[in-house]
Amino acid sequence: MSAPATAVAEPGGEQPQRPPAEVSHAAELAALRAADSDPRPPGWQLSLRAARRFIVGDEKAGITRKFVGNSALVERSLVTLATNRGLMLVGEPGTAKSLLSELIAAAVSGTSALTVQGGAATTEDQIKYSWNYALLVSEGPSTRSLVPAPMLRGMSEGRIVRFEEITRCPLEVQDCLLSLLSDRVIAIPELHGPQGMVFARQGFNVIATANTRDRGVNEMSAALKRRFNFETVFPIADFDTELALVEAEATALLRRSGVEPPPQRDVLEVLVGTFRELRAAAGQAQGERMSTVMSTAEAVSVAHAVGVRGWFLRGEPGNAADVVASLAGTAAKDSPEDLARLRRFLEQEVPRRAGRQWKALHEARHLLAD
Repeated sequence: MSAPATAVAEPGGEQPQRPPAEVSHAAELAALRAADSDPRPPGWQLSLRAARRFIVGDEKAGITRKFVGNSALVERSLVTLATNRGLMLVGEPGTAKSLLSELIAAAVSGTSALTVQGGAATTEDQIKYSWNYALLVSEGPSTRSLVPAPMLRGMSEGRIVRFEEITRCPLEVQDCLLSLLSDRVIAIPELHGPQGMVFARQGFNVIATANTRDRGVNEMSAALKRRFNFETVFPIADFDTELALVEAEATALLRRSGVEPPPQRDVLEVLVGTFRELRAAAGQAQGERMSTVMSTAEAVSVAHAVGVRGWFLRGEPGNAADVVASLAGTAAKDSPEDLARLRRFLEQEVPRRAGRQWKALHEARHLLAD
């Protein structure tokens, strides 16, 4: 998860809902580049130490912490990208894998926009290149009719390419990365001469992400796995750290949604505590575990919904009853079993907790949708 970002106005006065990292943190990146005297890997815009400071923060230099996770993970990821091996970030959904890849790409290349979103419908054209068929028919194959996809652009410009949810792609699509990652070249058979071979410039590499919940959907081949270093991104272990992150993120989202009051901290304590207990089997009645991933990102979404519900419906900050009303769509998306587990948690486990908001959460259990 990221620190709150200042929205950047677009032409016409409109503000984007979520600016990319290189836009929302442009001032910090510029300051780091100006003060960066450390050696940089070829093609990088920042040194490893400066990139690390951008991601994990430096209070003395006024650099905010943007990724709440293991600093050693960030260091290993940066070292991997300075070599010729790709970086694979794996973990449960909602553990900020995509955020980390975005921050790294912004720090290393100055842009996180070269992104492939993996899925069942992803094709090789969307990864490497395609053609403007009107020009192709009228002029034949040429650089003018060539439409570069993120991988071709990343190689020709020497930038990081992000490949989200790679295991959602068919195996034959995944395997088009084999030669790109080993030979560092894209062949374009339709073009002749030097234009038919695009060699990767210094700075090019690939960050891929995959959810552990997707294991077995389209398992990567052993050959492709060998071209990546794997790093696991774990959920936030510390309660206070997760609470502070949810509070910061929810406050920023509520501000952008036109909600004036910030979320109540005691309500957020109940919300985060509920998520952490639902996340772990030990906190469940009868030792049951939710099939839905109760991630920090989902907790932020619920906190956002709680604040919106309280402000726009009653003109006040959200309360514990709003938490219950907002939980069903997150904790029990399409599983009656999960809804039953959540109901048992509210009826049997919550009364054992001390505190006014925990009591209010229990009293509002009837608001849980059937």
